[in-house]
Formats: sequence, structure tokens, C-alpha cells
Amino acid sequence: MKRRDALKSLGRVALVLGPAQLAWGASIVSVRVWPAQEYTRVTIESDQPLVARHFLTDDPQRLVVDIDGLEMSPALRELVGKIKSDDPFIGGVRVGQNQPRVVRLVLDLKQTVKPQQFTLMPVAAYQHRLVFDLYPTEAPDPLLTLIRDKAQAEREAARSVQDALGEFIGKVDRPLAATEAARSGAAAPGTSTTAPPSTQIAMAPPPPAAPPPIPGKPSAAQRDGINRLVIVAIDPGHGGEDPGAIGPSGLKEKDVVLRIAMQLRDKLNTKPGMRAMLTRDDDFFVPLQERVAKARRVQADLFVSVHADAFMNPDARGASVFALSQHGASSTAARWMAQRENAADVVGGVNAATKDAQVLRALLDMSTTAQIKDSLRVGNEVLSRIGTVGRLHKGEVEQAGFAVLKAPDIPSILVETAFISNPTEEDKLRDPEYQRKLVEALFTGIDRYFAKNPPLARNRQT
Repeated sequence: MKRRDALKSLGRVALVLGPAQLAWGASIVSVRVWPAQEYTRVTIESDQPLVARHFLTDDPQRLVVDIDGLEMSPALRELVGKIKSDDPFIGGVRVGQNQPRVVRLVLDLKQTVKPQQFTLMPVAAYQHRLVFDLYPTEAPDPLLTLIRDKAQAEREAARSVQDALGEFIGKVDRPLAATEAARSGAAAPGTSTTAPPSTQIAMAPPPPAAPPPIPGKPSAAQRDGINRLVIVAIDPGHGGEDPGAIGPSGLKEKDVVLRIAMQLRDKLNTKPGMRAMLTRDDDFFVPLQERVAKARRVQADLFVSVHADAFMNPDARGASVFALSQHGASSTAARWMAQRENAADVVGGVNAATKDAQVLRALLDMSTTAQIKDSLRVGNEVLSRIGTVGRLHKGEVEQAGFAVLKAPDIPSILVETAFISNPTEEDKLRDPEYQRKLVEALFTGIDRYFAKNPPLARNRQT
């Protein structure tokens, strides 16, 4: 009788809880790896929260992760095949059942790392996520990288000029050599065959090679060189876990804006005295505040964030340029877009425990009136040029509270290249010729702005 009552009681519990609550342990939905030079992210998505512990080992260097409440599954084994050979941090991974209901991941490391582990609650299309970010123990200095890139470009340009000069001189020498050979053949034995002085071309010795960049802190001469540079920070929106807006046929905002941003960087780098820096140069996620911090670390003269957003109405079309507003959005659409873009951190996944986040947030709230005034100037220059490529959504620079535009000392604009949610504009964004014209328009607008508003002389603290 007691047994029968117990079974009835268990049946009532099952009806209340349902099969999902009775099922033991979490199920893996997906595993993803986002490798990049800045850091590699490993994401394990599951239908329930995961609890994990990790530790590092030396000789060989490994990251060992134990995840509780899991049994081995085909989805977890997929992680092995997702490690790419060019991953800067992970050489390989092994997955096994370390203990009953405990799965162990062993990541073979290519260099010493500082791992960050955190969890993310369900948001957008994602369920629960367990995230591991593997950062290098010593991050590269972005300002020094720009200096080195500039020096390398100058050496290559000088080498190209020298090669072209040598080729030209060789072409001049060949007819002269043929003439002298003919003369020497006709000359009497013992006659000197030296060409008259008037026909000889003196070969100047090649200029000495530029000294290689000095590792570590830039020298005074290098700082003088960087002082003459106009630095533009280009920010391709979204990336990694955050795809941004997705077009009707599946084109992702994060992919198309990265292609446009890389072309704009290359175009700006052809301009003497100007260098461009990307906040991301691959498919990985960068938090909004870190995008601004990167621009400030290289003491950028301009910050340009490139996007291709979606709107509630699929018929919305046209390019837009935005500057920051401290007093509210200039339109309902601007407010809606700013809210969408400011939610990128939630989708992309930010470690809430990151040190100094509150300090940085307070700093970014100190945007000045002068910054906004300069942002509107460059915005108008860019908007006028984009208008020659295609339709504009609005004929003036709009303003809204975009978090990514809150650098207190850098003119900052956000360019919506087109509405990826519009089928016609999605096709344009995919078209290389449209991308080329758009990049040319952005370049011309930026160049015109600096021609009218040269950056003030600065003392760069490096």
C-alpha cells in the first residue's frame, strides 16, 4: 500500500514538473570557437546553466576545464574539429568523461594565456552560455604597431622607387652598351674602349636602409614620426558571437561591415601622413567600451563606426550618418537604432567581472560639447559624399545616444551604410562595386574634413 502511494505521489510530481525538469543534467546545444590575434573565445551553449572550474598547467602549457553535470555527447566532441591550425592560442583540444557527470576539456596552448571564464544568461537566439576568453599575457601596444606599420610601408615604398629607378637606368644603359660594343669591335687592337665621359651615367649609391622598429617603447624619433600622422580608428560593428543584423537572404552585418572597413583602412593608408587602425580585423567580438578605449590608446583623431542595420519596416532604405547626442535622439528611428546597437554587449557577451569597467563607463560619459561639434562637422562631410553613391535615409546628420560614440576627446561618427533588412539594399551591400564606391565616398569625406580641420599638434604620451 505504501509503495502504491509513493508511486502515485511521484506521478503527481512528474505532472507538475514536466519532462524538462526531471531530465538530469544539461544538454549541449552548440560549441563555437572564435580565434583572433587579440584573443580566442570558446563558447559552450546549453539548455541549462553550466558550472565549471579551470586551471593551467606548465610544461606543456595547457588549460584544463572540468564541467559539472555533463555526460559526453556528440555536440561536445565537435569542439575537437573546430580548432583551426592558425589559432594563435589553441593548438588542439581533447574531451573526455573525467568522472561520472563531469566532463573534462584539455586545451593544448601555443602560448601563455590569461583565461577569463564567465557565464551568460539566455538572450536573443542564444540559450545559456559558458564562455572562456584566452588573452595573451602581454597584449601588443597598438600605437607601436601603427609606428611599425608606417615604417614598413615607407621602406617598401622606398624599395619600389629604387627598383623602378634601377630598371629605368638599366634600359638606358642597354643601348649605350650595345653602341660601345660595336665601337670596340671596330677599334684597332689595344685601343681603349672606355666610353667618353659624356656618355657615362653615374650610379648613386642606394640610400641606407631605414633602421628596424625598436621593440618596446617608441623612441623620441618614432614619437615625432607618429606626431605627423593623422590616425583614424575604424570600427566594424558587431563580430563573433554578435552577428548584428541579418538580411533576408542571410547576409550578416558583421561580415559585410568588416569587408568595407578593411577596404577603407587600406584606402586611408595610401594617403601620405595618414594611418588607419581597425578595432577588429577578424570575426571576433569587441565590447563597446573597448572599441572606444582602443581608439583612445592610439590617440586617434577620428573614430568611424561602420554598420548596416535593420529596421522594423523592411522597406526602410538609404544610408545614414550619426553623431552623439547628450539630450535625446533626433528621431524615433535614431533612438531605436541606438538602443539596438547599445544592446550589442548583451548579445556578444561581456565579462561583467572585468576590472575597471565602472571607471571606464564613467569616463565615457564625459563626452564634451566640442567633441559633438566636431563629430557633426565630419558627419556632414561624409554624408555629402555618401549621397553621391546612393540614396540617403535622412538628409542631415542624426544624433542619438550611441555608446560607441562616447569618446570624450575624439570626433566620432557612426555610418549606417544601408539597411540590410531591405532586400534591395542587402544585394547592394553584397556587391563589390557598391562597396568600392562606398569606401571611396567615406575616404573622400574624411579627407575633406581633415583638409578643413587639421588636427592640433599633440604631445603623444606613449
